[in-house]
Amino acid sequence: MDDKSEKKDGAKFSADEIFKEFKEHSISEFFKKNRQMLGYSGKVRSLTTIVHEYVTNSIDACEEAGILPDLYVEIKEVGEDRYMVKVSDNGPGIPKKLIGKALASILSGTKFHRYMQQRGQQGIGASGCTLFSQITTGKPIHVESRTSKESYACDISIDIKTNKPIVSNLSEIGPSTSTGLTVSGEFGYSKFENSDHGVIEYLKRTVIANPHTSIRLRVNAEPEIIFPRSTNVVPAHNKVIKPHPLGLEINDLLDYAHASDSRKLSSFLTESFSRFSQDKVNELKQILPNIDFSKDPKTLSWGEAEQLISAFKKVKWISPELDSVSTIGAEQIKVSIKNILNPDFISVIERRPKVYRGGIPFVVEAAVAYGGGAGKAVEGGSAGNIMRFANRVPLLFDSASCAITIAVRDIQWKRYGIGDFDSEPITVMVNVSSVYVPYSGVGKEAIAEEDEIIDEIKLAVMDAARNLQRYIGGVRSKSEQETKYKAIMRYVNQLSIDLSELTGEDKESIHRKLKQIIEKRYKKLFEDASQSEIQSES
Repeated sequence: MDDKSEKKDGAKFSADEIFKEFKEHSISEFFKKNRQMLGYSGKVRSLTTIVHEYVTNSIDACEEAGILPDLYVEIKEVGEDRYMVKVSDNGPGIPKKLIGKALASILSGTKFHRYMQQRGQQGIGASGCTLFSQITTGKPIHVESRTSKESYACDISIDIKTNKPIVSNLSEIGPSTSTGLTVSGEFGYSKFENSDHGVIEYLKRTVIANPHTSIRLRVNAEPEIIFPRSTNVVPAHNKVIKPHPLGLEINDLLDYAHASDSRKLSSFLTESFSRFSQDKVNELKQILPNIDFSKDPKTLSWGEAEQLISAFKKVKWISPELDSVSTIGAEQIKVSIKNILNPDFISVIERRPKVYRGGIPFVVEAAVAYGGGAGKAVEGGSAGNIMRFANRVPLLFDSASCAITIAVRDIQWKRYGIGDFDSEPITVMVNVSSVYVPYSGVGKEAIAEEDEIIDEIKLAVMDAARNLQRYIGGVRSKSEQETKYKAIMRYVNQLSIDLSELTGEDKESIHRKLKQIIEKRYKKLFEDASQSEIQSES
């Protein structure tokens, strides 16, 4: 093929000329031009994203240190579409030597490389906030950090060309009896709005899914809004786990094998993956007699890895460890939804842990609430509402492309007594908990359309909906009985008069006896059949 192409005037470009402008760019430069990928695609969303990133980092840090989170969020309008945001926590703080990388180096952090469930997981969020402040106001982020060993303040910004942090104005601050981190900055292209996608709704849902957390919010000079904690129990510390054999892909297995220090393929398998015993190795030897399990795993070929992945699917495995995934819990979901919606009925289901690609475990929790304050208010009545969470973090945006929405919308609701989901007082809440949630974008507002996850969500919601079907059937039966009861009672008075004239017995006595007979027949109508109920499955 000729290494030249036509110029507009018919002349030729050489390959050297074509690639003269070839340059490498840093990840910070990429996100500077594509900030919408980080969640900064609208003014209201941008402000909610900023609060989301700092709040989730604070809760994660507190939980890892075994501290009940006490957070303070302040939002102050300082100009047109320009806000000061300040978030303080009582966590362990950040060591001085790591403050720059923690808050101003994209894809740096403690989370991405660990198989441990946390709200943040990419090492982008807080650094993305620093970048957003820098490109919309030209100002750095101000930080005050108090650890058990040091207390200091500084300003943080990013060298966008190199994705390197710039720490300036570093100074010591007075000692404190408590640890914690305070981050504040000015952000442009932002707007505060009390809406379904605003900061208040986000914090309210955050406390719903994190009952051990207390958050205070002050907006401008308005009185504080307090979101109190409802439990003093810090969730158990999540474990760093090994990937499960099911869900691994060929490339995953090769990456692990070529990085392993094990001398034998058999020991590599038992040491690197969850639920992998010597008995499982022996089963694989029977399935794959042509593979040498005493070989060095570093020499594993693509073809051999492909055979192993195929053989994994033929072996019966124990489910992933449930204690590696921290869920909200059926009882807490019940309490939270009752506090917010006060529905007539609620059913909660927690599925057993499953795995998706990469051997990553996940658990789906689902709740269906009906009647009362369930659903969302629309003109002329109520409409179905889907509340989405991932690792206890509310997802307010990108609902149409989220696996949760897709799964819920794919259910045939008529089977469960719901004629039209969009015109019924029903709320479906789904929380997906995992060591690594497969978000569809770095903004972390929607879960990717992984088949395994969509299937699990549908199964969980349908389990809860079956309980709803029984409840709705009971309500309709009761309504029919009430209609019959009222129809009969309309004739009791006249029948009492007629029988009194025929028998000479007192009319009031006859009326009382007839009423007792009818009420005994329809006894269930006088019982409280509309109490909320909860069903849970572990």
